[in-house]
Amino acid sequence: MPLWAGRRGRNASAWATAAVTIASLALLLWLSPVVFDGVLLQAGWPWLPQLGLNLTFRLDGLALLFGLLITGIGLLVILYARYYLAERDDLSRFYALLLLFMGAMLGVVLADNLLLLLLFWELTSLSSFLLIGYWHSRTDARQGARIALTVTATGGLALLAGFLLLGLIAGSFELSAVLAAGETVKNHPAYPVMLVLILLGAFTKSAQFPFHFWLPHAMAAPTPVSAYLHSATMVKAGVFLLARLFPVLAGTDLWFYLVGGTGLLSLLFAAYAALFQHDLKGLLAYSTISHLGLTAIVIGFAMTAFLIALALRARQETGSDQVDGIETLDRAPHP
Repeated sequence: MPLWAGRRGRNASAWATAAVTIASLALLLWLSPVVFDGVLLQAGWPWLPQLGLNLTFRLDGLALLFGLLITGIGLLVILYARYYLAERDDLSRFYALLLLFMGAMLGVVLADNLLLLLLFWELTSLSSFLLIGYWHSRTDARQGARIALTVTATGGLALLAGFLLLGLIAGSFELSAVLAAGETVKNHPAYPVMLVLILLGAFTKSAQFPFHFWLPHAMAAPTPVSAYLHSATMVKAGVFLLARLFPVLAGTDLWFYLVGGTGLLSLLFAAYAALFQHDLKGLLAYSTISHLGLTAIVIGFAMTAFLIALALRARQETGSDQVDGIETLDRAPHP
């Protein structure tokens, strides 16, 4: 839609993209009273049942929270990008990639099938690669895109192996059935291997130590991309996965030490590294890693304070100039 509307001008492309996002946000808000009443909304269609892959979706409180974050912050970023990107930038292509990423993120949080979730998971990596390298004439943008894709795609392979093990142990790839098989999964001999593989996928996506290095490089992207992908949504996909699978994976010493320990290392290391950053985007990158580490600690220890930590972290990154003498950021720098 943005590509078609782009023929009528930059404003038309922006309005078309905003209309899709507003419709998605309005639908979630319309369904929210039912979710608040404790009703689990589900819908599904068979796709490849022989492989255990079906188009099944679920909307519960966790999915609603992340869905509102994705669409609500996405709407603000769409407005910001309209006036941030220069006239020479292809705005319709940017909005098309942004909608692709937004749809992939919504697929991750709404999927009720592990294999379907994985497909959307990898689509977020691909679309983020294209968005990070949007200014493809810049060497740092191309390098940042390649590093981000390499790290997150490698984590995706580990996640694939972990999901296959989890589905085989639980006897189904449907998330509803997997979440009900917590004791069976945790008592299985393959639980440690499966847990490590799934955590590798989550930690690479959320830029947790020692996989944090891709996020500062990815800040070479346009600031709207940094605000949306690398602070508000994409890096939270790993946090979402930890929260989604908490009922089936948590409650063991291995979960406690791996998730809580990794979160603690990420929190301390990133907070220390942020002290030596002079570029505002670099500072916010390490700040993001640190706060995501804090969220991982909360999930590793208990889910009670998870929503509080997530709410504190739901803010955008909007800076690219030097800390010493910050200038106005109302226009995009020319690549």
